[in-house]
Amino acid sequence: MPGLFYDGGYMMGMHGLGWLVLLVLLVLLAGVFLFGRGRYTDREDDRRETPHEMLRRRLASGDITVAGYEERKALLDRDGGRST
Repeated sequence: MPGLFYDGGYMMGMHGLGWLVLLVLLVLLAGVFLFGRGRYTDREDDRRETPHEMLRRRLASGDITVAGYEERKALLDRDGGRST
């Protein structure tokens, strides 16, 4: 069968360049699978809450009273040099 022979020997499948292309494709596929997860998630969830935001959230949920909120906010404003 002339189709099975190549230069007097058997064809052993893909040649060197074919194996290289397959190896590169497999590495790219593994990279996308391993490192591509979470790339398109909402990054706003990773943002840390500022002390003022935390204080407002605690007031809204009823953890602290209005007087406690104002006292703590004054402390934060005094120490942080920021007023919101």
